[in-house]
Amino acid sequence: MTPARPREYDESDVRVRPGRRGSRPRSKRRPDHADATEAMVIGVDRGRWTCAPDGDATRRPVTAMRARELGRTPIVVGDRVGLSGDVSGDVDTLARIVRVEERATVLRRTADDTDPYERIVVANAAQLVIVTALADPEPRTGFVDRCLVAAYAGGLSPVLCLTKSDLADPGPFSAHYAELEFPVVVTRRDRPPDELAALLDGQLSALVGHSGVGKSTLVNALVPDAERAVGAVSGVGKGRHTTTAALALPLPDGRGWVVDTPGVRSFGLAHVTPGEVIAAFDDMAAAVEDCPRGCGHLGPPADPECALDALVASGALRPARLAALRRVLVALR
Repeated sequence: MTPARPREYDESDVRVRPGRRGSRPRSKRRPDHADATEAMVIGVDRGRWTCAPDGDATRRPVTAMRARELGRTPIVVGDRVGLSGDVSGDVDTLARIVRVEERATVLRRTADDTDPYERIVVANAAQLVIVTALADPEPRTGFVDRCLVAAYAGGLSPVLCLTKSDLADPGPFSAHYAELEFPVVVTRRDRPPDELAALLDGQLSALVGHSGVGKSTLVNALVPDAERAVGAVSGVGKGRHTTTAALALPLPDGRGWVVDTPGVRSFGLAHVTPGEVIAAFDDMAAAVEDCPRGCGHLGPPADPECALDALVASGALRPARLAALRRVLVALR
């Protein structure tokens, strides 16, 4: 009698020892969740994630927990995820987040420049709207510069929004950033922010700013149903926190999302390098490949051999544009 032909080895057959409380062997294979419902995370609260199926604001939001197989994978507002289980959004139902897609952009910050732990604020945002008041409280270029660094390093397009223009002239402050050629919009309390709304149309955009600069007021104007609290500015010029966690809110008619983030006192950049910032500028990115190792791109005396100076000397780069960028890079020192 011919012996039976042995079956070929298949990795899918691999088994591990059963658990201490069970007798059935566990498979190393994980389900691929091909039928998972695509969604966007719009809120996070104490181990529960609120998700918009297909990123559609007109559908009922779904509350979900993180699947065990994801371990401690961080999931933040803006993440594109796969949902399994009950995705009806009915009261007392709970789905599972079984997959987190690769992020296109990431807005990160640290508590300060010495903190090694980076915090992901928002994922997949196309724009970072840096909200700064022209008065009450007074504007500070230092904070704007740091936000610009975070935007460039994370792949977001920056937008500077100057609020309370009824109290001060926006010209002198906006002139600091003219050579960087990104949008600057001006708003005032007695007029709707139509120019800003046009820039946000069809995009996922994050708003960041110090407390008291009018960020929540803008959100209330952009999203009439947001019902976001508006904080009063304290007597010492620092606002009270009115937003305690990042939250994505749908723009009217489902034309994009705006993420309201908590007011911040500082914007740490411990995770960012000068090269990551320069990479966002097409007219400079290639040139810095000729810079010496460790170049901070600040020019003499700190970086006497920076290739960007040669770019200016050749007429390929405006001196004022390089000077504006270098002032922003100082935020990394």
